Amino acid sequence: MKAETTKAPLEAPPSDVRLSVRQLRKVYGLGTPKEFEAVRSLSFDLHTGEFVCLVGPSGSGKTTLLKCIAGLLEPTSGEVRLDGKRVAGPTKGLAVVFQEYARSLFPWMTVAANVELPLKTSGVPKAERRERVATALAAVSLDEAAAKRYPWQLSGGMQQRVAIARAVAARPSVLLMDEPFAAVDAQTRGELEDLVRTVWKTLGMTILFVTHDIDESVYLGGRVVVLSSSPTVVQEDLPIDLPIERDQVETRSSRRFAELRAHVYEEIQFAKNNKGGTKDRVAG
Repeated sequence: MKAETTKAPLEAPPSDVRLSVRQLRKVYGLGTPKEFEAVRSLSFDLHTGEFVCLVGPSGSGKTTLLKCIAGLLEPTSGEVRLDGKRVAGPTKGLAVVFQEYARSLFPWMTVAANVELPLKTSGVPKAERRERVATALAAVSLDEAAAKRYPWQLSGGMQQRVAIARAVAARPSVLLMDEPFAAVDAQTRGELEDLVRTVWKTLGMTILFVTHDIDESVYLGGRVVVLSSSPTVVQEDLPIDLPIERDQVETRSSRRFAELRAHVYEEIQFAKNNKGGTKDRVAG
């Protein structure tokens, strides 16, 4: 396998691509003594309805990449396109669920009000707001009683459900998730993993899920994009050929899951030992 390091003219993505990242590069402190190349010529696509997980070694620039995709950080070069249009800043077509969900919820607002707020500021009519809020809360299994409570009255797992509901209510073209389950316990994490897959299937969403957890990436994704160490490139784009219907016990105990998990683990270890993914090798 040869990591992508060469530069080429930007090409138009296929017509069924929802999100396209083309030769994206991010350098901090460009032209200064502290110049640091975090992301180097990175390209991949998300097709409509795909669930793609993004993994890489610690410090590989996963969050930097996600911020560039979301329009929260300007890339040094390259581009991101959503539904064929260049992303030049925050856009309504992209919704982000962050790891620190508690900080993104307003404690003085009810759950329903938190979910409704972005819709209200976007000028969505009141009747439509109510319908979207109800649909989003139902999608994450929060009932009317929960909708009337305040975030501080909820467990961490339920607060994260609220954050997901708020993102879903916006009906984005692509839902970006930045290690959203890293701060919850193992049992809650498993429940939330199954929840987000249910939301994905039920609502037909396109999801890019960033995680440091190898098992989680294999369990959730239809593809796993493995990043190299910084300066980051795509080291491998791995199809996950597990059944669409997955179970925390049965799926994770299957032989194929173990094989895929071992393969991704080997890729991460290779990335740690080969900065920037610049060496050639045959993938095992």
